[in-house]
Amino acid sequence: MRMRVQIYIPDRSRPGLTTTATSTVSQQGAGGNWATVGRRRRRGGRHARRQEERRKVRSVAVRVGTLNVGSMTGIGRELADMMDRRKVGILCVQETRWKGSKARCIGGGFKLFYHGVDGRRNGVGVILKEQYAKSVLEVKRVSDRVMFMKLEIDGVMMNVVSAYAPQVGCAMDEKEKFWSELDEVVMTVPKGERVVIGADFNGHVGEGNRGDEEVMGRYGVKQRNAEGQMVVDFAKRMDMAVVNTYFNKREEHRVTYKSGGRCTQVDYILCRRASLKEIGDCKVVAGESVVRQHRMVVCRMTLVIKKRRMSVRAAPRIKWWKLKKGNCEVMFREELRQALGGSEELPNSWVTIAEIRETARKVLGVITGHRKEDKETWWWNEEVQESIQRKRLAKKWDCQTDEESRQEYKEMRSMANRGGEGQG
Repeated sequence: MRMRVQIYIPDRSRPGLTTTATSTVSQQGAGGNWATVGRRRRRGGRHARRQEERRKVRSVAVRVGTLNVGSMTGIGRELADMMDRRKVGILCVQETRWKGSKARCIGGGFKLFYHGVDGRRNGVGVILKEQYAKSVLEVKRVSDRVMFMKLEIDGVMMNVVSAYAPQVGCAMDEKEKFWSELDEVVMTVPKGERVVIGADFNGHVGEGNRGDEEVMGRYGVKQRNAEGQMVVDFAKRMDMAVVNTYFNKREEHRVTYKSGGRCTQVDYILCRRASLKEIGDCKVVAGESVVRQHRMVVCRMTLVIKKRRMSVRAAPRIKWWKLKKGNCEVMFREELRQALGGSEELPNSWVTIAEIRETARKVLGVITGHRKEDKETWWWNEEVQESIQRKRLAKKWDCQTDEESRQEYKEMRSMANRGGEGQG
């Protein structure tokens, strides 16, 4: 007695296929015959495209901060501990009050690059984590109020600017000099590179952004003053954005300066408007006691880098397989004998090996190493393109629905199809 059973089992190893198991059972035993049937489902769709796009890009996370330290004397190690605890890799510092243009390790694997003219006022600097300190390409100390640094972070060019604007009571000439220096620094940076400015601008951009939506958000503090208007004007000139004002935080995480009963926002982080999509968060860090009046502003960035497609090119190689042909083998022997001075025996030396390879290149040739043309587009020549263009011009029957225009389009379409088939 025989019994035929047919079972349909989904094949998990290949999506879209069905495996049919046909088994015949009898008293003598059992046998099975497995066959794969059905059509393979075409892979694609939005999910596949998103996965492909994710493979083409990579990201680098960076935390950048700015802080007016009042003076670097005696607080270097505390700053290093605070940066390590808050996971800040780059910190722009203002009012360092250190004279000179040097770089100094402050402990904990952090390094300070600073510049100052007077040991009693001004001075700017940038503190870098050890991994970023090794990636410094250029340091430009413009003045005791502006300092510029270029880094390469995992292949990404990042320009960091530390700035300290004159106070409200300073002369207008000093303020204009500061803004002209800052303009000059930003203009020298290529458009394709990232720019981050950490600064104490000594101005209030204010709450709300009516009329200035392209350069700032709505979450400032209090009213705008003249110095704050200079910050907004600078952002418009340089196509920058005031990052602090784009995130809705409690007032405690927006106020950067506290002294007595005064609570204001004077410290800012700026970036290019094109880089705003890479900003994940920006807020004031409260609860630190390293500096009495100012508070550190921290910005979290995720630098997105698209992977460049590398051109595939094979290394030039000698066509040794041509020696299988009789005429090539004879020619190669004759040329090699002449190259070795008529000797039949091969000396054991590196010079002989070089002579053999040189003779082989001359007689047998080498592959070029160029990538072959795509098989699917080799037929797209000038003749086919001309036929397609004529077909497009003849498609005027869409607007003119007369029979003559329609017939003309059909003829041109047939010519274009024949041209493509003839090339294929």
